[in-house]
Amino acid sequence: MKKKESLLSRFLQGIKIICLALISGVFIFPFYIAIVYAFKSRVETSKSPIAFPSSLYLENFKEAIKLPNYLHTFMNSIIVVIFVVLLVVITCSMAAYIIVRKNNKFYNAFYYIFQLSILLPFPAIMFPLYVLLKDLGLINTLTGLIISQTGILIGFYTFLYAGFIKTVPIELEEAARIDGCSRFRTFFQIVFPLLKPITMTIVILSFLASWNDFIVAMVVAQKPIVRTLPLLQFYFFGEYSSEINLAFAAVIISMAPVMILYFALQKYIIGGVTAGAVKG
Repeated sequence: MKKKESLLSRFLQGIKIICLALISGVFIFPFYIAIVYAFKSRVETSKSPIAFPSSLYLENFKEAIKLPNYLHTFMNSIIVVIFVVLLVVITCSMAAYIIVRKNNKFYNAFYYIFQLSILLPFPAIMFPLYVLLKDLGLINTLTGLIISQTGILIGFYTFLYAGFIKTVPIELEEAARIDGCSRFRTFFQIVFPLLKPITMTIVILSFLASWNDFIVAMVVAQKPIVRTLPLLQFYFFGEYSSEINLAFAAVIISMAPVMILYFALQKYIIGGVTAGAVKG
């Protein structure tokens, strides 16, 4: 009987491993295609589209960097993502702190508004957002794009910060106030350093959200001079569809900052999210 149970357990474990391998393959295959095409010449791609390249063809990357507006667009993305991350971290942490510590009906109402904003789909606010930014003269500007992306992200990250701040002992703040610290100084010198795990998590997630954003950028940044990388790649595939190797090389270059940041800070993701979720 025990032998049969052992065989059944091994069989189920084998099925589980196979399913996980298949699911992993589904997610990994697009990255494999991107890398393979980026390092192949057009001739080799036509002969063996999916096979691994016989030699690394680096000319695609050189040509991608020389594309019109590519470096300018890359810098646009860097500028936007830096300001979005800074604004999200500062505004969300401060908003969550005051909501949690005040804990009355007025501030709790804002907390629920932030939660409801998470459920609001972007198409529902797309047209009002466009009209508002147009009236303010912020359409086709990096400032308008930064404000739009930040506003869309604030609700979710305030929710994460609030859950984590509830785990911070209030006695530390009371001791700081006894020593004469203002609320502003108490937050930045006592509380904010303790938020490092969730802050690093939010830095990664907001960086990814801003860097990969396509829909908001398509609405706000329509002119070539203010386009970000996702938009450039969209028009690139449409205009240069025959240069598919060049297109994938440009994609690989745009992935580099995201991958570097993710692998540098990934250890904070699980700790940051779960710490706020368990005690929040």
